This record gives sequence, structure tokens and C-alpha cells, in this order.
Amino acid sequence: MTANTNIPKTQKAAVLEDFASPYAIKADHPVKQPSELAPGECLVKLEYTGVCHSDLHIRNAEWAVNAQLPLVGGHEGIGRVVAIGEHSTGNVKVGDRVGIKWIANVCGKCEMCWRGFESSCPVSRRNSHGFTLDGTFQEYVVSFTNYVTPIPEGLDGASATPILCAGLTVYKALKQTGLTVGQWVAISGAGGGLGHLAVQYAIAMGLRVVAIDTGETKKNLCHDLGAHKWIDFKESQDVVADVIAASDGLGVEGAVVAAGDARPFNQALMFLRSKATLVCVGMPAGTALLNVPLNLLIARSLTIVGSSIGNQQDITEALRIAALGKVTCQHEVKALEDINGIFEDLEAGKIAGRIVIKY
Repeated sequence: MTANTNIPKTQKAAVLEDFASPYAIKADHPVKQPSELAPGECLVKLEYTGVCHSDLHIRNAEWAVNAQLPLVGGHEGIGRVVAIGEHSTGNVKVGDRVGIKWIANVCGKCEMCWRGFESSCPVSRRNSHGFTLDGTFQEYVVSFTNYVTPIPEGLDGASATPILCAGLTVYKALKQTGLTVGQWVAISGAGGGLGHLAVQYAIAMGLRVVAIDTGETKKNLCHDLGAHKWIDFKESQDVVADVIAASDGLGVEGAVVAAGDARPFNQALMFLRSKATLVCVGMPAGTALLNVPLNLLIARSLTIVGSSIGNQQDITEALRIAALGKVTCQHEVKALEDINGIFEDLEAGKIAGRIVIKY
């Protein structure tokens, strides 16, 4: 066992005790001590945690499977390792700056891990920060030495924290389009928390971006981030026709859609050119088929894939791009005591960019 000797017995934490209820802010939540860490576990003193829309879904019990309560939520964190369990393996040591992600651990031995589909590893399904394991809405979090992510020292923690989930998610989705330099990609919700990161990653990958969202503020943001074309879905009389016209009159070669209803998915299938790919982020791909004839998909040889989260290689690449200054998350820093107000604003759609909590 290796450890920093200045580890308190208790800490501040936000604990979800009942679904669809406010988090309880506790000042005396226990900190797992170095002597209690199992082999392979490490204790991380957090500097920042992000607040993700998934945390809101978990709080409101909106998924098919609910978390076990009580639960410390959160799954985007950056901090430093302060203790490592005895007989641990892995490449981290006390003092290392690391990131905490939705997936806390994988087996590394199954076919899904070998093929890079770590979110489908049976071990990962039992080890999710802020869902099956206590997460990052606390000052100290327990994670695993073989799966925490090294964070470059020069990378701003507040801006980088959302990369561990939001940035990773959209970067992986863009990779799954299979597009190459100069091709067109449409990004729905381009001015939002995920979308504005997707625009930046797409630009860094050399893609031409059609940004789809609504409102002058988001329009200006997307233009500032380098989007080549803008479509306001509320002002447009025909989103499909406008996207096709914006992308050389042929339609885009790829589309990334993260939405809560079927309309953007159906629209995307209509403005894709032949041999193009639609990536459905965090939503079953079948949802996109509600109003589109199957023979149309076959005739145009369209590909539809689902995407939820990336693997260790994906997050390494996503952070490297951010460290090069190609991606910066628009964020606002708040305190842990603000967590319930943050969720109220998330639910009301009042948050632009991402919220980051500083410890």
C-alpha cells in the first residue's frame, strides 16, 4: 500500500437517497482509508467534477434499470491519486493526475475488451461511477488503477473534466462515421453541451460541419467554433432541404445525432447522401427508423450505428486533441452546494455548455 498520510476520515458529498428528490449535501460522508483499499483500487482526491445530463436521468429514475440507493452521483472527475491498495497492478502512482470516467473498470480479457468495445464488457456494466458505484459528487472517490485516465499536467482541469464523458462520447461518435478530411458531417444540437464539443472535434479532424440548432447565441457560438454552415431548425421551412443545399447540394456523408425524440433521426436519414452513416448517440438506432421506409435505407446503402461511450484509446486521443488547444469546453464553475439548483436548470433547459464543480 502507498498513500498520502493527510487523508481525512470524512468529506463533503452529495448523496442521492430517494429518486426524483434533491441530493442531500453531507459534510461527514466517510472517506475510504488506504488500509481499506482492495488490490487494484486507488483513492483520488478530486479537483473538479462535471455534471452530466445522464446524472439527471439517474436521479429521476428515467432509465430501464435504476441505480441502487443511497448513491453518490457523478462520473466526470479530475484529481490526484492519494492512495493505492496493496498488491495493486497498473501504471499509476501516488501524486499522478488522473481522470474518472463513467466506466470505472473492465476485465481486459473478454472479446469485447479485445475489440475495443469496453462498454459491452460484463465487468464494465457492474462498474459505473455514479450508477453502480459511488461517483464524483464527493471530494474523494475510489476507482481502479488499471482504468483511471492520465491527465496532461498542462491541461486546464475545469475545461477538461467534461471531456471525460461529453467529449469522449462525441469524439467516439465522429470516429464511427468513418469520414475523412473534407467530408461533410451534420451535428444536431450543435450549440449544446455535447454539440459544441462535437463541432470542435469535427473541425480538428478536418471535416466540414453543418451545425443544426436554434437561437442567435448558439448560431454565433457555432460560427466562432468553425462550423461551415448553420441551420436553425425552428426558422427553417425544410431542414432536410436546407442541409442538402448546404452540403454541395448532395447531402452530408455523416451525421451525429443526440436527441430525445425521433424527429432529428428521421431528418438525418433524409439528408444523408448515399453510402453515408448516421451515428445515434446514447439512443437505440431503431428509434431513427420510425418514419423512414426500409427500402429507402437499402436503396441508398445507409449505415446506422449506435454509440454511447468510448474506450481507453478514444479518451487518450480526445484529451490529446484538447491538450493541443483544438477543443475547449464552454463551462461555468460552481460549488457542490449548488448541485440541486444545477439539476433544476438542466431540467429547464437553461444551461448552455457544461457545469463544472470545483472542490
